[in-house]
Amino acid sequence: MDLLTETGMLGCKLADTPIKMNHKLCEDIDQEPTNKEQNLHLVRRLIYLAHTRPDIAYVMSVISQFMHSPSISHRNAVDQILRYLKSALRKGLMLSKNGDLEVVGYTDANWASSITDKRSTSGYFTFMGEKQMELHCDNKLANNIAHNSVQHDQTKHVEVDRHFIKEKIEKKIICQPFVKSEDQLADILTKAVCGRVFHDSLTKLGIGDIYAQT
Repeated sequence: MDLLTETGMLGCKLADTPIKMNHKLCEDIDQEPTNKEQNLHLVRRLIYLAHTRPDIAYVMSVISQFMHSPSISHRNAVDQILRYLKSALRKGLMLSKNGDLEVVGYTDANWASSITDKRSTSGYFTFMGEKQMELHCDNKLANNIAHNSVQHDQTKHVEVDRHFIKEKIEKKIICQPFVKSEDQLADILTKAVCGRVFHDSLTKLGIGDIYAQT
């Protein structure tokens, strides 16, 4: 509410997601610049907010790349975040008491996704729980490498990591089941997704109305 009041956006239209799908945000020197100091102050506050709001983690990883040389398109993207936050004022991550000690993780990487420098974006969620750890991955090649010792010659640059993971799988400390892309919860940390997928993932992650009566 403080952010919306400060920016004069209390009466803004709502946004269903914090970032548009297929966005083309990049560093473009030909675009019209915006107020650097104002934008920098706002982005810093949003980065702080993202520590407790994983639903804006991905968009902040994108926006923060341009915080020192922002253009109109970057400020429009920041306004999109604010319009989303207005629609999700009551959302938060509810940490509830649970006797289950299972550990389940979802991991995803968006290879060479940056338009500016072709860097990749990776992200993961971890649920605390029972004994054998599940690490859900939607990359079949990564799964095959973890389970199949024959393919190690093709991956010498990650040989140490591969042996470490394979050892944990053989000892049944970790299991690595394949998960379909539509069920990959970590997608919202690495890319812009449609509203349906975005809100479905938030529900599964336990991000909802923290003020609702239980």
